[in-house]
Amino acid sequence: MTKTDLIIIGGGPGGYGAAGYAARLGLDVIVIEQASVGGTCLNVGCIPTKTWSHEADILRARRTADPTATIDFQRVRRRQQEVIEQLRNGVETLLSAPSIRLVKGKAHFIDAHTVATDEETFEAKHIIIATGSEAKMPPIAITDTQRVMTSTELLAIDHVPESLVIIGAGVIGMEFASIFQTFGSKVTVIEYLKECLPTLDSDIAKRLRKSMEKRGIDFHMQAGVTAITANGVTFERKGKQQTVSAEAILIATGRKPCLENLRLEAAGIAFTAKGITVDEQMRTSCQGIYAIGDVNGQTMLAHAASMQAIIAVNNILGRTDHIDLSIMPSAIFTYPEAASVGLSEDFCEAKGMEYTCRKGFFRANGKAMAMEETEGMVKLIADSDGKVVGCHAFGAHSADMIQEISSLMCMGVTIEQLRDMVHIHPTLGEILHDTSMIS
Repeated sequence: MTKTDLIIIGGGPGGYGAAGYAARLGLDVIVIEQASVGGTCLNVGCIPTKTWSHEADILRARRTADPTATIDFQRVRRRQQEVIEQLRNGVETLLSAPSIRLVKGKAHFIDAHTVATDEETFEAKHIIIATGSEAKMPPIAITDTQRVMTSTELLAIDHVPESLVIIGAGVIGMEFASIFQTFGSKVTVIEYLKECLPTLDSDIAKRLRKSMEKRGIDFHMQAGVTAITANGVTFERKGKQQTVSAEAILIATGRKPCLENLRLEAAGIAFTAKGITVDEQMRTSCQGIYAIGDVNGQTMLAHAASMQAIIAVNNILGRTDHIDLSIMPSAIFTYPEAASVGLSEDFCEAKGMEYTCRKGFFRANGKAMAMEETEGMVKLIADSDGKVVGCHAFGAHSADMIQEISSLMCMGVTIEQLRDMVHIHPTLGEILHDTSMIS
């Protein structure tokens, strides 16, 4: 039996973030990870996909000078692995600190203070569960499995498929659609809902989809997939059945928390299929045990896991903070890029709220024109008191602009105060200031 101050199950952004923070504050920490450190985000998620997005940006830029330019996919794969390995080495260095021990293995609970792997047993007063999530498969008949992939398998593909069908128009599906269309695949997206990216303002989502359609991506909205066979993907739309064939098929219908084999019942930890139940301090139903990141099902974003890690460790040590998880920016790295924070106009209308919505357009911005990135729009939402409560955007560097608004929202800034803030010229950020000036 090895005793320590804190056991962390999972070495992803939440787990290694919690470990580093707790160690700096004086705790002895054991991190148990069954696979590579860095979690889904670093190894088969955020980082490799953003590496590919960058390569797609470079290819589009090259094509302005040479329309026949093509992708060297083997070089892309090498660079992808180099980036992953460099960042993974950084996480391993973090977890090699004197007060942190990294243990490789599958962890499960013995009781509320005891965790075991196949090799060892560990005991701690405090435990943080940070096991992340995995791809969720839809309840459809799949008789042809050779061409079917999740995002993990697609990131390991050794060539650019001639054609790609993507089931699901969420963040994962839309990012891969944008990437592979640029790389040269014929891309088809099939989505059950009326619009793509349901967490995004519907006006912004529609404009983004239309922009991607102009690039040659086919969308079938309000379409329910019924089967995947050797003939392709069969779906029903408006009472009619259609089949689309492709060399590769990506299932991107969401993710589910990794709960299996943890034996949560042994510690008396409450959970549902949506994740481990936690309160605002990330505390589970069992005293001393916390759950952060995708495994609690609250917000499946790497940066959410990182901030939840801080909240959990602060609670363990009795430290106070003012982290507001309701202000959670997010980005979709398609082309054009999209991002959002806070309330959407759809939400405000559905709740009958008094609000104002100001729209700004990239085409009127000097930097956007200089960059040849004039396609884009910003929607700035304020409540009846003029306080900024949301912002949704698509267009170049939308994530950077939304991050600015997110920071301002954390400070309770009003539209009037935003108007008084000087913005550098020429920048895309001026779009935000110009939008705030609209009466």
